[in-house]
Amino acid sequence: MDRNIWVEQASRMPMEETKIEIVERKGIGHPDSIADGLAESVSRTLCKLYLERYDKILHHNTDETQIVGGQSAPKFGGGTVLEPVYILLVGRATTQVDGERLPYRSRAIRAARDYLESFCPHLDVDMDVMLDCRIGQGSVDLRGLYETQRLLANDTSFGVGYAPFSETETITYETERLINGPLKKEIPEAGEDVKVMATRVGDDINVTVAAAMVDRLVPDQSHYISVIEELKDRLLENALKQTNRNVSVDINTGDNYDDGIFYLTVTGLSFENGDDGSVGRGNRANGLITPFRPMSMEATAGKNPVTHVGKLYNILTLKIANDIVKAGGGDILEAYVRIVSQIGKPIDDPQAASIQLVMANGVQLSGVQSEAEAVVDEWLANISKITDLIVNGEVSVF
Repeated sequence: MDRNIWVEQASRMPMEETKIEIVERKGIGHPDSIADGLAESVSRTLCKLYLERYDKILHHNTDETQIVGGQSAPKFGGGTVLEPVYILLVGRATTQVDGERLPYRSRAIRAARDYLESFCPHLDVDMDVMLDCRIGQGSVDLRGLYETQRLLANDTSFGVGYAPFSETETITYETERLINGPLKKEIPEAGEDVKVMATRVGDDINVTVAAAMVDRLVPDQSHYISVIEELKDRLLENALKQTNRNVSVDINTGDNYDDGIFYLTVTGLSFENGDDGSVGRGNRANGLITPFRPMSMEATAGKNPVTHVGKLYNILTLKIANDIVKAGGGDILEAYVRIVSQIGKPIDDPQAASIQLVMANGVQLSGVQSEAEAVVDEWLANISKITDLIVNGEVSVF
């Protein structure tokens, strides 16, 4: 079909050639990331509930999860949580079908508990968390959009994606993934609440890391300092694998050893002591926060993966951008993709799909334009693949 696809040459400098670059990633245990993770896990659980019973995903959006931080008293060797964290699961869902009421709230609570137990291993979910579910019935009009043979957008929204990651972006992403991945066995003292901020000035990259330490695994100040030094060495070693630029790493710069200030936590999570969290305030769909790149403010996590273009398009654009760069074989340095739809219109036929390409020296847009258009057209024609990836947990949304 004839879709509204426009491909043009971008009038911008490749990111690697710019003077300044700033990149951020909030780790899996950051309060905003936990809110995203909870919202998404509840959405996937509802999808599976609907598929089990009706062989299709019904209307829902669970993208309003809120976290209210608790209170704790961490100390070397092990402290205590004084007041529990309050978590509110909120949104809209199809709660009954043909008079049959569905167990949507019990499923949502179970999904939230499972998520916390999986990704927050130092958190006592029974004692230190108050889980509250207030998900209610959705809009009749929006639910009706599911009843058409051709899926219609249930919002007027857009998605933004680009490829490839710059070196600084790759370092930022991989730094947090390393701490909350392979290094867990070697440095278990580092908790799940990690934030990484990388700043590149010319060829100098500084990586600033905030890493919550689990107090019961840190007996004293000297052990804390040795852990910080070991973590710093490992992160620097890993960063230098991604670049030939100069890299420096700073960890927990708010510490003041002389005054007895250390980033200690009981649970490895900052929400134990006042930090709050909300869906959509953290990483974008590509896992980063990138002020020097185009971004959407849309909260991707928790939105339904069938007709909510604010979710689908933010993931779809990333797939398209990567495929276009790959298809370019070096002729395309960067691809920027923006897709917008109107509520009530077919999700596979957007109002506009804008593709902006940064070309290699001497390469003409005309040589790659039709191939780029074909990539966009094929992905839109098979947009249901994005739904499958989301429901099966095969793609990250934050």
